[in-house]
Amino acid sequence: MMDQQRITDYIHSLDRGHGELCGRIAREARAAHVPILRPETAALLQTVTATVRPMRILEVGTAVGYSALLMAQVMPEGAHITTIEKYTPRIPKARENFRLAGMEKAITLVEGDADEVLEQLSGTFDFIFMDAAKGQYIHWLPRIMALLSEGGLLMTDNVLQDGDIVESRFAVERRNRTIHGRMREYLYTLTHMDELQTSILPVGDGVALSVKIQRREP
Repeated sequence: MMDQQRITDYIHSLDRGHGELCGRIAREARAAHVPILRPETAALLQTVTATVRPMRILEVGTAVGYSALLMAQVMPEGAHITTIEKYTPRIPKARENFRLAGMEKAITLVEGDADEVLEQLSGTFDFIFMDAAKGQYIHWLPRIMALLSEGGLLMTDNVLQDGDIVESRFAVERRNRTIHGRMREYLYTLTHMDELQTSILPVGDGVALSVKIQRREP
């Protein structure tokens, strides 16, 4: 059986980084205990973005702007990112990071609760990246589906909850049981919706990739 930690360490050793600015953002965020993508998830996000080549990207959960800048590095020319953040103390830092990267015109940061902001958005998005409050994923999903274009990709981070997802709810700390139950419901819904083709990957803290399709009977 593979030693998962050794495999992860080896993958990290291959990481070439994402440039001076993103490297500094990542170091400062981790030092301040700001949740950002793990290195292997960051690499997957960029690979997916480069593969899908989306022109309209929606991100739920900006934090300090790290993941938005990773997508911006590899998205097509003329593409645009709309990113949502409600935690006020992080918003000035995210805006400053977008300015330093020269991406103010390519990235629009919308301040507010995703419950409200998602309802206000119009049109559809080719790629949606969810990396916010895990307990809210299932509540946002109907609106996310309405905003996701046909053939569009939904990428959801942190779906395995450091392995807790496979445990009985009674084996999970009481304070985490609600999130645990909602995430299980979310993953079941993703994998059983006729409108989605979903794969769950044990990358980082778990990633779900869901493509919006029009399923045909054989």
